[in-house]
Formats: sequence, structure tokens, C-alpha cells
Amino acid sequence: MPDETFVLALDQGTTSSRALLFDAQGRLQRVAQRPFAQHFPQPGWVEHDPDEIWSTQLATAREVLEGIDPARVAAIGLTNQRETVVLWERGSGRPLARAIVWQDRRTAAACQSLREAGHEAEVRARTGLTLDPYFSATKVAHWLHERPEWRARAEAGELAVGTVDSWLLWRLTEGRVHATDVTNASRTLWMNLHTGQWDEALLALFGLPAALLPTIHPSCADFGHTTLLGGRIALGGVAGDQQAALYGQGCTQPGQGKNTYGTGCFLLMHTGTTALASQHGLLSTRAAQVDATPQFALEGSVFMGGAVVQWLRDGLGLVQRSDEIEALARSVPDSAGVVLVPAFTGLGAPHWAPEARGALVGLTRGSNRAHIARAALEAIALQCADVLQAMNQDAASAGLALRELRVDGGACANTLLMQMQADLLGVPVCRPRMRERTALGAAALAARQAGLTDGRTAWGEAPGDERLLPQASAASLAPLRQAWAQALRRVM
Repeated sequence: MPDETFVLALDQGTTSSRALLFDAQGRLQRVAQRPFAQHFPQPGWVEHDPDEIWSTQLATAREVLEGIDPARVAAIGLTNQRETVVLWERGSGRPLARAIVWQDRRTAAACQSLREAGHEAEVRARTGLTLDPYFSATKVAHWLHERPEWRARAEAGELAVGTVDSWLLWRLTEGRVHATDVTNASRTLWMNLHTGQWDEALLALFGLPAALLPTIHPSCADFGHTTLLGGRIALGGVAGDQQAALYGQGCTQPGQGKNTYGTGCFLLMHTGTTALASQHGLLSTRAAQVDATPQFALEGSVFMGGAVVQWLRDGLGLVQRSDEIEALARSVPDSAGVVLVPAFTGLGAPHWAPEARGALVGLTRGSNRAHIARAALEAIALQCADVLQAMNQDAASAGLALRELRVDGGACANTLLMQMQADLLGVPVCRPRMRERTALGAAALAARQAGLTDGRTAWGEAPGDERLLPQASAASLAPLRQAWAQALRRVM
């Protein structure tokens, strides 16, 4: 690699920080990854140490750039877990508390109170979102309510708040830049979806001082530079992980969609310059935008995707490694009536039931670990099928429908799961050979800002992309769908 130009993608996720180095043609060259601790101080609470997020992310960046002249890195793109929020001191850069993670449910009662007070319709109209603990606003409101002295400091301009992208930008620029992009801002419940700016009425509703907030930019923009990687490197692209994956999958036209199978599952359909108001429990959100022209998407979030397999491994001990699940599930022809509803942290779209809890039903004396493993994979696919059904209903108003599903994320390596998904959706599932689409999307945004590409797509599709076609009939799947619907009613 003597004379090549590179783009560095920083992919800060829920369980690990990663750095991926792409060449100027969008080909992956190097990867580094470091996990970090998950903290569960109370039931339903999930926290991360912001300093550990930063240290692991910096370490991975330095690892992939080892031996490479920083002058050959044209730009850095950043993508991140989204609704997770950090509060820190502007003067010292010291976090005041652990980050409250997107999975955290501690503000469920506060969200319910806001709904009972009649604020749901206005919040949805302004943000495209629903009142749920998933989003950032009530997390910060919780901090400021519990610690009045923090509120006073926030009002005095001494503190800063932001999603993980803002925190990393602050650290990368050594406090020079307090910014975010429209995709991350659209997940906070503070940004007006239509104007792309912080909304004064929403700030008042959640009691948030404006002095806390970062500046909002397009996803492709000048986010400053860092000198912490051996030289001066521009920061040119930022997008929340799911919007970065949408961009990285080349879904930039209305009706194109993808599903990322990570800790959760996140299905997004691009709707162009039109924000569709969901009538079926989905969210309207900003898609990555390369200039001032707004781009929108419909989104359905499944809280427990790959985390279901992690639970089978770590919680139940059914397997030693996650990649053993597929063979175990294939060892039986079906789940023999066993249904798993993985509502361990409530249910997301399209149900939005934060108080729901998981259930394993249909067990008989003949049930075994293989049936449970197969039911777990079915649960992931069934949750996503519920989201797509709602999405197509919403998109029909604009003449859109998802004709194929592009997939990425760690769990998409499970071919049985992907075949289940194609069968339940009734559309082809397209699995790329190079599956790092989230990082690729962030890199493509940075590459555009650096003038390496036109940025319309993330360097195109890689050769060898695989299409899994539906094989099961709707009639043969009817008993499974019926059992799933009955199980859902038991937990909600």
C-alpha cells in the first residue's frame, strides 16, 4: 500500500468500538475492534463509561493506522450508536456520569406521564418519533431532575450534552468542536424533523437548556480535524449507525430499504425528500444527507436482535459460541410450537410496549434446546416481519413498497435466519459479501467531503452479493404467525 489514499471509519457501537480503513475505491483494508464494559446498575438500566468509549475508539484508530503516514488518510467518517447520551464539563471534558444507553428504560414512567398529559401528538408531529425511553430527551431530563446543581451549571453554559458522535467529535478535536449531524439529532426528541433545527417548544417541554446542545450539520460536512492520530486529519462525515448503513447499502432512492442485524434490528426505508407520517407505529427520521437538501426515512426498531442469541449463549448456556446457534436450530425441522417473545427490554416498533417482558411459551415435555434455538431465530425474523408489514402500509400512501431487503450486521451471517426472513417477508433478501455497510456508509460520506467520490452511493455493491429468495408459502407460515400473534398478546 505504498501510495494509496485511505479513508478511516470509526464505528462506535453498543458493545464495542471499531475502526475500519478503506482505500479510495471503498475496499476494506484493515479492521480493529475492542469491547467495553456494559453496566446494569438496576433492572432496566443500561450504562456505558464515556471515557472507556473514547479510549477504546482511540486505540482502534491508532491500531489500524499503524505504519501508515497520516497524510495518506484523506478523511475520517464517524458512525455511532445513536440515542445513547453523554453529559460532560466543557472546561475539563470530564463526563459527569456514565452514558445512558439507548436500551435503558429508566424513564418509562416519565414518558407515560407526558403521554397522559397529552403531549404525544405534538411530539410526534414535530419529531416523527414517539414518547419512549429509547430516545435521548428524557434521559437528560432525568439527570437534570435528579441533580439540580447540574441544571444550574447547564444553564450557565458550563456543561455540554450530546449523543456519542458529539462526545467523540469533542474528544477528537480536543474540545474545539461541539457538533452533531441531522441523523443523530433526529433521534433525540429535541430536533424538529422538518426544519432540521433544535425546537424551542420541545426544549421547553423537556426542560432542556439550549446552552447544552451541539450545532447540527448535514451528515457530509466539515466537522473539524484531529491531530491525535499522528498528523492532521479532517473529520468529514458523521451519521448515526442505522442511517450510515442505509447509505452504505446504496439505499439513497425512495423505496429502497435495509435491515441491520446487530444487538437490535433496524429496518429503514428511504422516502426521499418527503417525511412520511407513520400511522402504523413506525418512526419518521432523517436519512443521511450530503448537503442542505433534507432526506427522510421510515424506521422500525427491534430492541432484541442479535442480543437474543447472546442471551441463549450467556444467559441460558445453550451454546458456547454464537455461531453454533444455526447448526443447533437446523437440527430440528421446526420449533414444535415453541415461541419466544424476547421483550427483555420492552417491545419497540410497531408495538411500543416498554413494560412488556419476555416470554417462552408452547413448551411441552418434548421441547429441547434445539427447539428453543429455532424459536429464537424465528423471533428475530418475526419481529422484523411485523416492522416491514407496518412499513409497507405507511409507504403505500406515497406509492412505495419494499421490493427487496438489503441486509448487514453480524447476525446476517446466519443463513437460516436470512432464509426465514425472506420467507416471512415474501421478498428477496440481499446479503453483500462485504458486510461492513455501517462503516462503509460513514467512510463514503467522509470520502465525498474529501472530494474522493461524488457520494451518491457508497462505492457501489461488492461482487458476489447473494440473494436469498422466498421458499415458503404464506399458507405454510400461517400457523407460526398465528402462534406469534397469540404470544405477543400475552406479554403486552
